[in-house]
Formats: sequence, C-alpha cells, structure tokens
Amino acid sequence: MLTARSWHCPDVAIVSGMPSFDVVSEVDRQELKNAVDQAQREIGQRYDFKNTDSSIEQNELVLTLKTSSEDRLRALRTVLEERLVKRGVSLRGLDWGKVEPATGESVRQIVTVKVGITSEKAREINKLVKEKGPKGISTQTQGESVRVSGKKRDDLQATITLLKAASLGIPVQFVNFRD
Repeated sequence: MLTARSWHCPDVAIVSGMPSFDVVSEVDRQELKNAVDQAQREIGQRYDFKNTDSSIEQNELVLTLKTSSEDRLRALRTVLEERLVKRGVSLRGLDWGKVEPATGESVRQIVTVKVGITSEKAREINKLVKEKGPKGISTQTQGESVRVSGKKRDDLQATITLLKAASLGIPVQFVNFRD
C-alpha cells in the first residue's frame, strides 16, 4: 500500500518550506475598462473622428473597434494603445484580429485580451528556466500559472530577472512570493 510518505515521483517537486513564487499572466480588468472609456471619450471629442461613426465596444476581454475606413482604424488603434499604456495595461496581451468589412462602408477589428498562461507558453517558460536559470530552480505548471521554487531567494530573484528579459509574447507578473 502506498502512503503519502512512501509515494515518490521525480517530476513532482514537493514545495513545502522552499521559497517560491507563481508566474501568471493577468490583466487589471478595471484599468482595461478605464482605458477603453478614456479612448471612447477622446474619439468623441477629436475633430478627425467627426462623422466617422467610430467606436470601441468592450465585452469582457473582447474589444471591437469600428470606424469608417482603414485609415481611421489605424488612428483608433493608436488612441486605444496610448490609453492602455497610460493605465498600465501591457500591449503584449493584445491579440489583434483581421480588419473586416462591416456594414456599409465601415470596417471593424476584434481585439482579444489574453489572460492566463497557455500550456504551450508554460512549457516555454519551464524550458527557459531549465536551460538558462540558476541551478536548483524547479518549475511546475499549475493550471494557468507556473510555480517556480528553489532553495535560495537570490536564485528566485535571478529567475524573475531572466523571465522579465525574455520575450515571451505575453505579459507576465510574479505573485505569491513565499520565503
């Protein structure tokens, strides 16, 4: 009979007592909403958007940009990106869809805000830490986050620096730092 103490699996690190943190990819939804509201107000006031029927609609993590032409769409995108940056929302988490014709002469573009770490990105993070991270650091995928643990706090901080410098294509945050 297997007991909790006798069961052993080399791939699973027992994390109790070791310093650790979680790597996550999240978006502050309130800041996202504020940025969209500010961008919507700005396009309502700008002369170059008059009579273009331009709008930015938000449904949870999906934004729909609508306007009269592709030229105005590029300007609309710029306004939105500026507001997102000012509110601290990373542009790395945006997935820009194709520009599609909409009703009449107008065009639209769907923007999806990505949250969570996909299993593919988690494997990429695990591989990066294993290859370039300090010795003695272990990673474990947990749903949409990656737990990183090690014996030394300095090694964990070096791992955070490594992950911040890596171009993962998604915004990452480091939470639940435990000593």
